[in-house]
Amino acid sequence: MKTCHIRAHARGLAMGASVLALCALADPALASALDKPVAAKDAAPPLPAAASGDPQTQTTGIAEGSDIVVTATRANEIAPVTASLQEKQPQSIISRSFIEDSLPASADFNQIALISPSVSNTGAANGVGLSESKAQIRGFQDGEYNVTYDGVPFGDTNDPTHHSNTFFPSNTIETLVVDRGPGNASQLGQATFGGNINLFSRETRENPGVELKGTYGTYNTYLLRGVAQTGAIDKLGGTEMVFSAQHIGSDGARTYSPFYSNNVFGKIVIPVGPHARLTLLGTYNENSFNQPDNDGVTLGQTALYGKYFSLNNDPNTQDYYKYNYTHKTTDFEIVKFEADLAPHSTFENRAYTYSYDNETLSGNDVTIYGTATPTATTAAQIAAAVTAANVTTPTQGGKAVLGGVPGYTKTNKYRVFGDIAKTRLDFGFGTLTAGAWLEFSNTYRQQRDVNLIDLSPNYVEKAVTNPLTGAVTPANIKFDQKSHTNHTEEFVELELRPIEGLTITPGYKHVDFERKIDALYNQTTRYAQTQQNTYAADLPFAQINYAITPKFSAYAEFAKGFLAPPLTVLYVANPTLSTVAPERSTNYQAGVVYHGQNLSLDFDGYKIDFTNKFNSFTSPTPGVGVIYINSGAVTYKGLEGEITYALPRGFALFANGSRNYAKTDNPGQPQQQVAKAPEWTAAGGVLYKNGPIRFSLIDKWVGHQYFITPVGTVPAGTYDSYNSPTYQSNGYNTAILATSYEFRRHIRFGLEIYNLLDSTRVTSISQGKAATGTSGVNSVFPYDQYMFQTGRQFTGDITVVF
Repeated sequence: MKTCHIRAHARGLAMGASVLALCALADPALASALDKPVAAKDAAPPLPAAASGDPQTQTTGIAEGSDIVVTATRANEIAPVTASLQEKQPQSIISRSFIEDSLPASADFNQIALISPSVSNTGAANGVGLSESKAQIRGFQDGEYNVTYDGVPFGDTNDPTHHSNTFFPSNTIETLVVDRGPGNASQLGQATFGGNINLFSRETRENPGVELKGTYGTYNTYLLRGVAQTGAIDKLGGTEMVFSAQHIGSDGARTYSPFYSNNVFGKIVIPVGPHARLTLLGTYNENSFNQPDNDGVTLGQTALYGKYFSLNNDPNTQDYYKYNYTHKTTDFEIVKFEADLAPHSTFENRAYTYSYDNETLSGNDVTIYGTATPTATTAAQIAAAVTAANVTTPTQGGKAVLGGVPGYTKTNKYRVFGDIAKTRLDFGFGTLTAGAWLEFSNTYRQQRDVNLIDLSPNYVEKAVTNPLTGAVTPANIKFDQKSHTNHTEEFVELELRPIEGLTITPGYKHVDFERKIDALYNQTTRYAQTQQNTYAADLPFAQINYAITPKFSAYAEFAKGFLAPPLTVLYVANPTLSTVAPERSTNYQAGVVYHGQNLSLDFDGYKIDFTNKFNSFTSPTPGVGVIYINSGAVTYKGLEGEITYALPRGFALFANGSRNYAKTDNPGQPQQQVAKAPEWTAAGGVLYKNGPIRFSLIDKWVGHQYFITPVGTVPAGTYDSYNSPTYQSNGYNTAILATSYEFRRHIRFGLEIYNLLDSTRVTSISQGKAATGTSGVNSVFPYDQYMFQTGRQFTGDITVVF
């Protein structure tokens, strides 16, 4: 049994090449050469290994946990998702081949990660990759886990949430690894808490080539993409470069919701002598689309206009598509230097910067249009209510001026700078890795009320006076603030190899995190404030992996997690009264991995204790306002597994699944499954790869969940087809059929049918205001906003390689 070594790490160093490419999983010739070692031919030039030994434990480059090592078997050759024999926590490795062969080219990274056990997905209601989605891992929500790109954590600066189609479209991703756990000491990020989605950039190749792709499909969606590889340039010492450009255009699945995106990407790998390498990477992305800032369709709108209603063509309403427009730009740059300092020591430094700029125009409340209320039940009454809500804009003088449409402008822009440095020393029976991460950010955010017709000020906010200066806040300003973060982490971990096949890795990390607001008009309070909070944590880790045989390994992990409070805790009049501390998690998990010639499987169990849940309340004392506290705990536990069996003639069957508990654990209160935490997930399918033909039929199920954490006992029989008013979902599934044919190794024709069974179930509900005079679990909330699955989508594509 031979192994395919990927010169990369799930928690840091760039992935070499995709698991599929490195193991030649896309190359049928590998099937006849599985008895030979598989080299990382397409990876960046490797630095000399600091140590040699058992291929199951050997590491190259800077250790950030175990190298990802994929056993070259027929099962792993075709598996859409697999695991490493060296993993020390539950992990799913998703290759470039799965991205290319089984998903529409417009898919975002959350839709790629969805194939993994315990991963669920909400949003994306406008079509695949045509609006943002949110992923959940074991019930942990976006902002409670890390997302990294080539080892650099990224996310918003007010809390560590992510924009799935804004930074890294699929043309910039070679491999994606889902770590279902906080990782080890060198796993960096603000949310070393609920897991990690690790993205790895497109790799350079030794040989030159150009790939051109064009796709067209449902909703008049088209994609144009080009990827160029220079190959190794001898005159530049073997320098390799890859460049990519992509454009997406679509009318969108929802009414009056077009989407346009442009992306450019480049990466240069420069050998600096025989023992060092410099990597330069940059990407720029631009998205433009029409969508309300607070998105979702009400049940009233659904009844009148269908599940895919979003905007309209009536300039007298807040739902007019030209009044709801967003333009986003991002960039992301990394300069990475790697060097062997001595035969047994390696150094790496990764400096980076990235930015995000969101400029939005939106209606104040798009739920009004077509939504019935207790006093407006007939069509005429509804029309009158909509007109009244959309045509009056009070002026500063208090007079009503007809003809206005209320809305607001929004800016959210930030720039982040950071540096990650680490060194590794191999002393034969062990490896010591130590390093530090420094990061700071500057953010500007604002919202102002406007008349959407001419963008003149709309003075509708409540009167506010600064309690210190007596200054009166203009009634058209919601907030105008600058904020900053300073974040440092120092870590050390020791990988011990006392006997062949056994690694024991204790580690320790110290975190210091500071937030600061310097607001002209702070959010919520709406007057000038300068406030800051500092948080610290000491996080121990311990992991073990034992290769029982060359085909079978077992692992276990203990790890502490940390999540700093969001910026909202500083949106208060008296921040010193808040006692909120960082959320904490204690993670215990263990599992096994087996890679036989035709069978690949892994299985694990986990238990996570989550404490210090963020909560807030309004003080009954006049003038005190909102106070943030920690109150609440959640217990996460479950079982997860994956299996692939390779059949003769290029066929394979695969399945994975999870049983997940994520229940509140508060004294004196009943345990409840928390919101947006499915009780189970499952995936399965059949795949075929032989000669020029590739085929896959895959289905992913997301099980029963609540969209809002229930209070008390939910009455039986109150579930209806729209999952309201008890906010439950019996689950939903997404089946994908994909097939392609390669003609003379230069032209490939493909067809993907996303959501083959045309499921249009609810995937998310945002609770709105209740109808007057109603309360309790069976209340009707006509302003709740729903997200539905997008129906069946067809995509045809052609790829030309030369």
